[in-house]
Amino acid sequence: MSVWLPGAPCTPRSCVEPTAPTAAALLAVLRLAAVGLLLLAGIALLPLGRRIPAGPVRRWCRWIVRAAGVRVSIAGAAAPTGGLLLVANHISWLDVPLLAAVRPARTLAKSEIRRWPVAGALAARGGVLFIDRDRLRALPGTVAAVAGVLRAGAAVAVFPEGSTWCGRAQGHFRRAVFQAALDAGAAVQPVRIRYRHGNGHPATAPAFVGDDTLLASLWRVACARGVIAEVEVCAPIPPGRHPDRRALAHAAEPVVDAGHGAGHPR
Repeated sequence: MSVWLPGAPCTPRSCVEPTAPTAAALLAVLRLAAVGLLLLAGIALLPLGRRIPAGPVRRWCRWIVRAAGVRVSIAGAAAPTGGLLLVANHISWLDVPLLAAVRPARTLAKSEIRRWPVAGALAARGGVLFIDRDRLRALPGTVAAVAGVLRAGAAVAVFPEGSTWCGRAQGHFRRAVFQAALDAGAAVQPVRIRYRHGNGHPATAPAFVGDDTLLASLWRVACARGVIAEVEVCAPIPPGRHPDRRALAHAAEPVVDAGHGAGHPR
């Protein structure tokens, strides 16, 4: 088993609700075309780098999610400047632009993403910190790299569960990356991501789990109707509040609510 990837039981067949691709095919094609155009626009603007203000970047990230057919609701806000470790539960590839809509950040991601069409090139040129999850020796260097970015006053977005879950279940936050916040003296900002239907029931169509392919997940999301992404930005955990990475990870992890999955972070 990968040291970065605990085994999640979620799979597309057991956890993901079916969609109606035949009836929704035309709309899905239009949505994916809009997502593609927004990604290409982002690639074209990458040479401008950090000269682009955070506000337009956040709006662009929201547009990507909205173009895929998912409405966005964000409650709360992150500190606009200073080193910050953004940590969130992980359900979908949509989580990445949703976190960037909270605050643009360098994302810690698995090295396999480099091979994704279009998105992989965008991630690499956008400053994503890639990790090789199959090499335990890579762990100290990755933690040091994240700490360096935090010390420089930038934000880093991380999904500490180490795997995607369907949203009806969740994993535990792995501790290693929290050491970077301790080493850098940076705050940790927990973010809770949920996907729901208009009636409040969990929506699993966005889940990117198990042996799902990116193309299959893109198509399923584009075909889905009435999905809402709810992003709750919780109170930051200031540096020095917790003595070690175990306590810090525990404090940032959402509390499980037996009726509705994960709730507010502690």
